Amino acid sequence: MTSRLQEDPVLLSAMAMNQIPGHNIYIGGIFCLKNKAALERANVTHVVSVLRLSPSEDIFAGYQHHKIDVDDVDDDNLLEHIPAAIRFIQAGLDAGGSVLVHCAMGKSRSATVCIAYLLHQQRSGLTPDSALELIRQCRPLCEPNDGFMEQLNLYHEMGCPEEVADHPVYQRWLYRREVEESVACGRAPEIKSIRFEDEQPQRPQEDTGRTVEIKCRKCRRGIASTPYIISHEQEKQESAKIRSNTECAHVFLHPMKWMRSSLFPEAGPNDYEGDAPLSGRLTCPHGACGANIGKFAWQGMQCNCGHWVVPAIGLAKARVDIANKVNPTRGAGNPSPAAIGIRMPPGMRSSETGDGPGRGNL
Repeated sequence: MTSRLQEDPVLLSAMAMNQIPGHNIYIGGIFCLKNKAALERANVTHVVSVLRLSPSEDIFAGYQHHKIDVDDVDDDNLLEHIPAAIRFIQAGLDAGGSVLVHCAMGKSRSATVCIAYLLHQQRSGLTPDSALELIRQCRPLCEPNDGFMEQLNLYHEMGCPEEVADHPVYQRWLYRREVEESVACGRAPEIKSIRFEDEQPQRPQEDTGRTVEIKCRKCRRGIASTPYIISHEQEKQESAKIRSNTECAHVFLHPMKWMRSSLFPEAGPNDYEGDAPLSGRLTCPHGACGANIGKFAWQGMQCNCGHWVVPAIGLAKARVDIANKVNPTRGAGNPSPAAIGIRMPPGMRSSETGDGPGRGNL
């Protein structure tokens, strides 16, 4: 065994535990639990196990133990366990002890939990990448899988909240995961798994000095406004057919309840949707209008600016009117639409925009 350890540095590292700089938190693999002398020297009182394996409970005798059942795979949801893990770690530290966070090898799952704790402690001072680099100072082999890094970025985007379950960003992420799983099976998602944004409690929106309102060009029915619009950055493309300065032909939206009849044409009073289409047209919700105003594709579609939107629910700009309304309380800190490159529709322009003829766009 000794010769094997000398020849295999990865296995040697898995058996060791390392202290995160500046914290009484240790990270390691499952084998370090056998080193009772090292655990005692480090004053470890609390242990977080991040793996589906079930070691004998005898090994945790004398420690406070918190277990997270996840595999080291991209699509496992570790994010939902983060708040409880952070509370457990903090309780151990507040009690004057040290905390060991381990997985199988001390590489991916345990590193993800430790990064989340550091982010929660220093919301404005760290990013997932910088927190990972801090942990690598003591344990260079740490490398969360791509799915866990995505979840850490999402957690950071949410502001590292005390709970994630009811956060709109987390709920949208869950909805997207369900859509992706359905599409991978060649079918549209079920109506019960869709998050219709205008049926959700709305959080206060950041005041940008303007609001966007979209109406059907044919009947003037209101369709969507700022909270339901998905912004996407134009991507540079080498192809001459798709250029980064190409104006987007669609405005992409989160699902809204008026879309039910288009997304789930077979849905009835009990929300039985039958075989919902993977893609199709969006029609105006005004019963007397029914104009074709866009399209949807659960598998996603590429905007003409080059960016892929998945899932994609897009209003065709040629079939709707887009009004950019300036907040009357806007000050110097909130520039006009013209100042940030937004042209107002002809009927909405004011002298401050200085726009000439043309169609409004985002």
